[in-house]
Amino acid sequence: MKQAVIDMKLEIVVIPVSDAERAKQFYNSLGWRLDADFAAGDDFRVIQFTPPGSSCSAIFGKNVTAAPPGSAQGLYLIASDLKAACEELRGRGIEVSEIFHDAGDAHDGPDEPFLFGRRRVSGGDPEHRSYRSFASFNDPDGNGWLLQEITTRLPGRIDAAATTFGSATDLASALRRAESAHGEHEKRMGGKRDANWPEWYASYMAAEQSGAELPQ
Repeated sequence: MKQAVIDMKLEIVVIPVSDAERAKQFYNSLGWRLDADFAAGDDFRVIQFTPPGSSCSAIFGKNVTAAPPGSAQGLYLIASDLKAACEELRGRGIEVSEIFHDAGDAHDGPDEPFLFGRRRVSGGDPEHRSYRSFASFNDPDGNGWLLQEITTRLPGRIDAAATTFGSATDLASALRRAESAHGEHEKRMGGKRDANWPEWYASYMAAEQSGAELPQ
């Protein structure tokens, strides 16, 4: 008999900061949603923010962790349009690195480690592969965040029967990619209009999210 699997959803990431009020101002400036800010006297305070479209939140405050301020590194934020995400953050006054990609899984070099190594090559991934383009920024304590562009999930990462979008922006980006792919599909049809384009769009967007084979 197959054993039942109990849902265990990642809910909170704890960020160590030295000044809760300064950190609150910074994360608020990112455009994240403030979920909670409560204290118990002068010795305890917890503040919770949630990034747009995220099911997981971040908390920080006073006496919520023994980790040294700034020691949280490699915190990943996923964007379907990395360039737009960087432009939005810069428009909010956040200092964001240039977009970069890896140097072939090189794990040496002076750069801060990220998923594919330590050497950051300027510009997005030349092959426009999902998972391979990044940017980074730090909060006032030096806690390090990485923006990673994901447009197509690897197989098995998302239930193939479930298609969800975290925000209207993500949905719009998916529609644009589907529109571009569908244009190529109509060219292969000899330029004829595809009357079943809604079904084609839906199939394309669902397959792209789940990592399944894209419709041709």
